[in-house]
This record gives sequence, structure tokens and C-alpha cells, in this order.
Amino acid sequence: MFGNLSDRLAQTFKNLRTKGKLTPADIDTTLREIRRALLEADVALEVVKTFVAAVRERALGDEVNQALNPAQQIVQIVNEELIAILGGEQRRLQFAKNPPTVIMLAGLQGSGKTTLAGKLANWLKTQNQTPLLVAADLQRPNAVNQLQVLGERVGVPVFAPEPGNGIGDPIKVAKDAIAYATKQQFTMVIVDTAGRLGIDEEMMQQAREIRDAVTPDEVLFVIDSMIGQDAVNVAKAFEDGVGITGVVLTKLDGDARGGAALSVASVTGKPIIFSSTGEGIDAFEPFYPDRMASRILDMGDVLSLIEQAQRAFDADEAKAMAEQLAKGQFTLEDFMEQMQQLRKMGSMKAMLALMPGAAQMREQLDNFDEREIDRTEAIIRSMTPSERRDPKILNGSRRLRIAKGSGMTVTDVNSLVNRFEQAAKMMKQVSKGGMPQGMPGMPAGMGGMGMGFGGGKGKAKGKDKKKGSKSGNPAKRAADEAARLNGTKPTDGSAGNGSAFGL
Repeated sequence: MFGNLSDRLAQTFKNLRTKGKLTPADIDTTLREIRRALLEADVALEVVKTFVAAVRERALGDEVNQALNPAQQIVQIVNEELIAILGGEQRRLQFAKNPPTVIMLAGLQGSGKTTLAGKLANWLKTQNQTPLLVAADLQRPNAVNQLQVLGERVGVPVFAPEPGNGIGDPIKVAKDAIAYATKQQFTMVIVDTAGRLGIDEEMMQQAREIRDAVTPDEVLFVIDSMIGQDAVNVAKAFEDGVGITGVVLTKLDGDARGGAALSVASVTGKPIIFSSTGEGIDAFEPFYPDRMASRILDMGDVLSLIEQAQRAFDADEAKAMAEQLAKGQFTLEDFMEQMQQLRKMGSMKAMLALMPGAAQMREQLDNFDEREIDRTEAIIRSMTPSERRDPKILNGSRRLRIAKGSGMTVTDVNSLVNRFEQAAKMMKQVSKGGMPQGMPGMPAGMGGMGMGFGGGKGKAKGKDKKKGSKSGNPAKRAADEAARLNGTKPTDGSAGNGSAFGL
């Protein structure tokens, strides 16, 4: 979402770092570039003016003049001001003193309200709540049916007494839903209301009547992050017409310029509480202004990455794995189990995008094929249990059989085995408290899985093989022999494109 803005800001700060001392002219040039970058990202003009003025005032103050590294101080100021326009502190949902807590969703048609209702219900379940979905959007065709499908998918009941498609009274449905939820002792009620393709008084009037009928604890304004400059007008209209208490951003995984996210909190004065980051039902998370600012400045979001890992990884399995690593017992079966655990965390691209400096590797991220994990798993599953436990027995005929069984080539099998051997060495080194060579700053879990950028390009640390040594890998043996005859250094066979791991 913020790719272009991140690139522009990174280039601006790169120019600053070459200067030992900043003059007022340097600061003016920097602010001009920041202003241009924000305007190109579709941030509202009034928000840009406020932001640049705040940064200018602080940049010309003593905190920069007396700093040991003025360039880093400017970056810190920009980071803090970005957090401010994104809402400052993270704001949690407000719960009712007496259940159920009522959450009303409002927004334009197409902003993703119904899908978000399912995501929110699914997230509330993980917070030990018992939510009820209410189908009060009786206007849009198949809106009721869509909510019922989502409810069934996430295991949440749906209150839908009317068929919709223009039939039924949404105010009565919402009011009856509260009575039903109270009787059945649901702790949360999520009311999905109707939207329109554009703002109109009929839409606002219906939303107001539903609000008055259910007296919600939260009125969440759902806005499409790709809407651009018009987000400001839409947000103001809903604030004035309905009275919202918070904002939810959808489609943050899109390729729009991101101005809505940077504008809506400042314009409405209401906090962004949640964000939807993909199509999956789990692609939903609380919104943290400080973490989003770090992503925009390409400083990563390691805290979110850690939280995803904590949700996906089983503590007992992790402990057992650590004990195996300490003994040097790491097999292809363990390798596959770790891949399956990583898959539970969601998209590999999305996870790698949370790493610091990910913007510098955007091209590799874009070219990363998520299906490589499936291909790797197919290769491992085509092996016998003994081959998974001891890859050293994989001779030429075994590798050919595995390649045919998995629908891959012998080269793919060779590449996976080579990468596994490197990963096993790295895991052993990490278990002893070291950092794998050639992977500075990469978390151990990512490096150990061989998912690190350029992981296959590094040379394995250790003694060189004796001249004329024979490899059990026929393709590698032929390559080594050719290299020896040419007088060049034999390859380790792990580098190259199209490998099962690495980009």
C-alpha cells in the first residue's frame, strides 16, 4: 500500500545522511520532498500542511541542532509526527458494562463492510467473546446470503429473519437482534448495515435510525483504503450524519497510494481501530499507529511478526524442536513441520514485508512464488521415512524416483537437499547462540527455514573438500568434474534461481 511513499521518503533521508550538519536550507529541501511525497500519496492537503509545519518547527529547534546525528533526529521527528497523524495511541474496542456490546458498521457500498463483519467476528472469537452477526443490510442483492456464508465459515451464528434483496425493515431486524442476543447471552453483536454507491440522505437517515434503535457502544466507519482523496469527504459526511466512534481500514494490501489511511484519522478526529490486510478471513488486525509509521519508513514491524508467530506456533512443539536442535537432530520431517507452522502465519510475502528494510527487496518480494512451499512439501512427501531422517542415503536413483513422484526435476530435488543441509548447519549454529553467516539481522526462525533473501548464495562454512572427491549427487558430481577440468572452483549447487527456498 505505502510502497511509493516509502521509496520517496527513503530517498529523501538517504540524501540527508551524507551531511554532518544540517542547515535551514537542507531542512527546507527535505520538507519540500516530504510534502511532495505525501501529496503524491493522495494525503489530504490540510493534513500535509499540518504535518509539514509540525516537522519544520521541531526540525529547526534545539533537538536537531544539538543532536550528534541530525539526519537520524529528522527521521525520528518524521516518525513521531506520522504516528500523531495516524491517531497517536492505539485505541481498543469499548465494551459495554452489561453485555452484549453492540458494534454497528457503517460505510459506502463496496468498502467491504460485510466481509469485515465476518473477519471481526472471527477475531472476537479469538478474544474469548461470543459474537452474533446481524444481517441488517437488506438493500444490496445477496448481502444477507453473503453474511450467512461468512458466519458459517467462521463458526458464528447469524441473525437474519428477513431475506433481504430489498425486502424487510432493517431497523426492526436490528432491534430484534439485540433482544435475541440478550436472551441467548451473546457477549458481542455486530450489525451489518446497508451502504450506497454514493453518500445520500436516505442512507444516512436509515443509519441514524438503526443507531437510535440499538444504541451501539461502537459505530465503526468502514472505509476502502484505495478510495484516495475522496476519503476525506466521505469520512466527514459519516461523522456529521451518523456520529462515528472509530475507523476501520480495508484493502490495505492493495496497490493504491495510501492517502486515506494517513488522512482519515486526522480529518475525523476518530481513531483507526482495525485494519484489513488481505482477502483471507484471518487477514485482520488491530491498528497500531506506531507500527504503521514504522512500515511507512521501512523500519519494519517486528512486533506484529512476533505476535503472528506466537499465535501460529505451538509452545510444546517449539520446545521439543529446540531440544532436537541442541542435539543436532534436525531432519527433513522437522523441516516440513516448520514449513507447515509458517504457513499457519499466513502469506509468506506479507510476513517478509514486515521485516526491516523490506522495501529495498520489493522486487524480490513481488517475484516470490508462494507455491514454491507446496512444491517443496511435495518433494519431501515423495521420500520414504528413512530418506527424510537421513538425506545422506539419497543417491542418484533415489533422487530420480523422488523427482518423478513429486512431479519435479532432479535439479529441484538436489537444490532442496543442498538447502536443507545449509539450514541444518544454521539451526545448529543458532541453537548454540550464534548468528548464521551471511544472514545479518535475519531472525533465526526465518533463516533456519532457508527463507532468507540470498540464503542460497552464501558458501557453507567449513573445510574445503579434497581434490577429486566424489559426490553422491550425480548432477553435482558432473558439475564438480567439469569445474575441476576447467580449473575453476566447484560450485556448491545451492545458488541459482527457481530454488525451493530463497528469492
